[in-house]
Amino acid sequence: MKEMRVGLGDRSYSIHVGHGCLEDVGQACKDLGLGQRLAIITNPTVADLYLEPVERSLGAAGFSVSVATMADGEEHKTLETAGRLHGDLIEGGLDRGSAVVTLGGGVVGDVGGFVAATYMRGIPFVQVPTTVEAQVDASVGGKTAVDHALGKNMIGAFHQPGLVWIDTETLKTLPDDEFLAGMAEVVKHALIRDSELVDFLDQHVDTLVDRTIGAERLDWLIARNCAIKASVVEADETERGLREILNYGHTIGHAIEAASGFKLKHGQAVAAGMVANGKIAVDKGVLDRTTCERQEALFRRLGIARWAGATSEKLFDLMRSDKKTRDGVIRFVLLHGIEKAVSHDDVTSEEIEAGMAYARSFVTG
Repeated sequence: MKEMRVGLGDRSYSIHVGHGCLEDVGQACKDLGLGQRLAIITNPTVADLYLEPVERSLGAAGFSVSVATMADGEEHKTLETAGRLHGDLIEGGLDRGSAVVTLGGGVVGDVGGFVAATYMRGIPFVQVPTTVEAQVDASVGGKTAVDHALGKNMIGAFHQPGLVWIDTETLKTLPDDEFLAGMAEVVKHALIRDSELVDFLDQHVDTLVDRTIGAERLDWLIARNCAIKASVVEADETERGLREILNYGHTIGHAIEAASGFKLKHGQAVAAGMVANGKIAVDKGVLDRTTCERQEALFRRLGIARWAGATSEKLFDLMRSDKKTRDGVIRFVLLHGIEKAVSHDDVTSEEIEAGMAYARSFVTG
């Protein structure tokens, strides 16, 4: 297995990446010194596939395990769902010494982490992510949240996991569109932080599209992205500066996602957001067209950028209510080059409109 450390003082934790390692998670949790009682938070789809081996592994390690399930989909990432899960934990007898294990994709990790952060004012939790998006991004960094009708991830807390346990074998059961949508975060990490990863994607993206990438190479790819995310989080845990670069493509992307009623996948919307940001950066003269075209070529080959059928006015309203807005100013992360991501508060409405129009035509063209 590949192991890396997120160094955050007394909140530090390890990320483990391998294939065929799901049944080792119980011993890993035991080594953390977690309390005897655990609750697995998952959804029905993931439970059918992976609950039994995880539950068995935790039981063999001596834990008393209860299971709490939430419905599939971003539309269930709500305070109502969190409240019901809190009730499940109470009924399961969890106390201040207990812990949560989140088993699933980004929605399960975000909601389960939020439940752990707020149950009895905070109990430990372990992330066992089963999607690309969750493995390379959402499971690392301690952002937990639920959505509000007026915006995505508006209610949440920073609550670092005690462990992130990644078995890339779980990706084999992902539908193609879900697998590829997760690659938007991989492209994002590469562009903002890692030119070697951009080169890797240029060379190997077709093996991702046709799902022929080998297990060792996939482990490397997931671990590389975790290391990128970890390095940013270590430098800026609560997003006061550097961590903002992880929002590349997300300002417009979150608006597109919300405008679709969360029918679009997160990565599909963020990919379109990155295309729009590329256009904005070129128009502002901070990014050369060649680098922008390199980004666009990756999204064409992956085929993941999507657009919601929403007016520009609706998208602007959603962006203004986004948590990245400061004092009414919509903030953007723009590329000034590969590994050169910069936060901007000087993007005009006209530049945003032009970027969205360009991305809309890129998606439909």
